[in-house]
Amino acid sequence: MTFKSKLEIIKKFCKFIFFFTIFLNSILISKLHANSFKINEIEISEDFNLDFNKKRVFDKAFESAFFQLISTVIVSKDIKKIKKTNLSTIKSLIDSFNVSDEKFYENKYYAKFNVNFNKKNTYKYFESKNIFPSMPKKLNLLFIPLLINNKENGLVYFEKNPIYNNWNNYKKNYHLLNYILPNEDIEDAQTFNNNIGLIEEYNFEEISKKYNLENYIVSIIYQDQNQINVLSKLELNNNYKIFSINYNDLDLNYDTSISRLILDLKNIYEDEWKKLNIINTSIQLPITFSLSSKDYHTIELFEKTLEDLDLVSNFMILSFNNKDIFYKVIYNGSPDKFFKEIKTIGLNLEKNNQIWKIK
Repeated sequence: MTFKSKLEIIKKFCKFIFFFTIFLNSILISKLHANSFKINEIEISEDFNLDFNKKRVFDKAFESAFFQLISTVIVSKDIKKIKKTNLSTIKSLIDSFNVSDEKFYENKYYAKFNVNFNKKNTYKYFESKNIFPSMPKKLNLLFIPLLINNKENGLVYFEKNPIYNNWNNYKKNYHLLNYILPNEDIEDAQTFNNNIGLIEEYNFEEISKKYNLENYIVSIIYQDQNQINVLSKLELNNNYKIFSINYNDLDLNYDTSISRLILDLKNIYEDEWKKLNIINTSIQLPITFSLSSKDYHTIELFEKTLEDLDLVSNFMILSFNNKDIFYKVIYNGSPDKFFKEIKTIGLNLEKNNQIWKIK
C-alpha cells in the first residue's frame, strides 16, 4: 500500500471519528434530558426583609418540586411513605434546575423554578422504599356526574348540579386526567331521568361515543341530606371498574363540602389511572442492539424512541466501529412489549446470537 493510500485511509478514519464524536455528544445530551423527570414552573414567594435568604427560597422550590413529582407518579397510599423525605435526599436526586421570572413586589420575592430529577436515581430511591411508580401519562376522558336526590328520587339536572358546575374548578398541577364534561343535552337528561331506577346498570358507551371518547368515568352521586354515596364506573384504556364510596358529613349546599368531595374523587380516579400504568422497576431486562453507524436517520429515530418510552430506565452505547453502533438498553417490562413498540414506529428487528439488529 502506498503512502498516499495510507494517508487517505487515515483521513477517512479521522473524519469518521470527528463526526461521530459530534453525534455521540448529541446523544449524551439528549440522553441526559431523556433520563430526567421535568417539573416545570414551580412558583415560590418569600418575604423580602432582613431575614431574606435565597438558599431558603431554593430549598422551598426543591421540596415543592419533589412533592409535585411524587404526586404525579405515585399512588396516594405510597405518597405518605416519602412525603417527609429530607431535603438532602431530595437534592441528591436533582440533576439540574433553573430560575426564571424573578421579581420583587411589595416586599416579596417571586420566582419560577424548573427542576430536573434524575430518573434512574429517583427510581432507585422509590424502590428502596418498596414503591413502584407509574408512567406519567395524561388522558382525556368524558366525565358524567349524576346527582340523585334520594328524598325526591329525582335527578338534579346539570345546571343545578354543584358537582357538574364546579368539577373543573379544582385542578392540581400533578393531575393527569383531563375531564371533558357533557353538554347540557336535553335528550341525555331525559334518558337519565327515564332510567333513574336502573341507572346503575345503564350502558354509558353510547353517550361517550357522541364525544368521540373511548374513556369515561360516570359518578352516580346519591344525596340524602348530609349522607352521600358515590357509585363510580370507570372505563380507562379498556379496563372497566366499578366501586362505591360513602360520606357521612357532606352538605352540598356549602363550598367546603363540594371542594372536599371533588378533590377526594379526583385523587381516587388519579390513583386508579396510575395503577394501570405501574412500572415494575425490579424488572431489569438488558437488551443489546446494533445499528449501522452510517444510518443517521435510523439512529436518531431509535434514540428518540428510547427517550419517549417510560419503561426504558436507561440506555448507553457499549461500543462502536466504522460499521456498527452497539447499544445496551435496560427495560422495565416484558421483551415482547418492547419489541412491539419498536416495530410500531417502523423499525425492523433481526436477531443475531444475543444481539438484535435494527434495520
